[in-house]
Amino acid sequence: MKISVIGAGNVGSLAAMRIAQEKLGNVVLVDVVKGMAQGKSCDLEDAQMLLNVDYSIEGTDDITKIKSSNIVVVTAGLARKPGMTREELLLKNSEILKNICISIKNYAPEAIVIIVTNPLDLMTYLALKITGFKREKLFGMGISLDAARFANLISKELKVPITEIEACVIGSHGEGMVPLAEFSSVKGTSLLKLLNQEKIDELFKKTVYRGAEIVSLLGSGSAFFAPSAAIAQIVKIIAKDQKQVIGVCASLSGEYGIDDICTGVPARIGINGIEQIIELKLSKENNNLLIKAVESIRSLAKQLPL
Repeated sequence: MKISVIGAGNVGSLAAMRIAQEKLGNVVLVDVVKGMAQGKSCDLEDAQMLLNVDYSIEGTDDITKIKSSNIVVVTAGLARKPGMTREELLLKNSEILKNICISIKNYAPEAIVIIVTNPLDLMTYLALKITGFKREKLFGMGISLDAARFANLISKELKVPITEIEACVIGSHGEGMVPLAEFSSVKGTSLLKLLNQEKIDELFKKTVYRGAEIVSLLGSGSAFFAPSAAIAQIVKIIAKDQKQVIGVCASLSGEYGIDDICTGVPARIGINGIEQIIELKLSKENNNLLIKAVESIRSLAKQLPL
């Protein structure tokens, strides 16, 4: 299997390393900055003996090297700066992504494409429109990262191992995400029975702003350990045809009463990409929050260079 990662920044290069370590396929790391991907691939090659694993990784600034890829991961784009919203990234990253999508369409038309570039919901929507790919074959990383962040905060609050937690969110990767406490649990016990609503709301607010908190603390750049782990997880599910349900940013066609826009939903993923979008039975309140978030995305989508 051939797996290409476009963008050799912190997220892309670490994702490439995780994918290579898992022996999921031959990895191609691409970056427009000459020497960037090549240098990082050399460094990753040198780590093989220390990691006690053999893998194949190639660095290049030639995007045509993605030809015949089975999976393409797009992390390229400008990183958030302190105080910058995901939406402020829209105009800057949309032009970058547009050119990348044209190359994917030309050189890897059969690939499953995973978008990671922010603002995620809008970039996934743009990529679908530019490539013309089916929603099953092109989707965003999305809410699997948000769910992981929510789980981490629950773990700290309840002082339980994170492996015993199931955390669920839905909606936008950003301020429009919706907490689903009724679908979140600890050792099978509903979160609603373990924490009061005020505490749940507090934890979820922290989840929403977790990415911004990391950006602020770093001073330059954004999160990369957790995002790269989320990417590798999705790639592994596809490569090994695990048919696992995970949160992704997908184009909806009537699910949840929503059409022709991308947002975070649970979906069953396998070797062919999205096999099924899972429709959870939402409360009226959460459904309204989801619709509100989607309408905000739809409004911003009018600014995309389509």
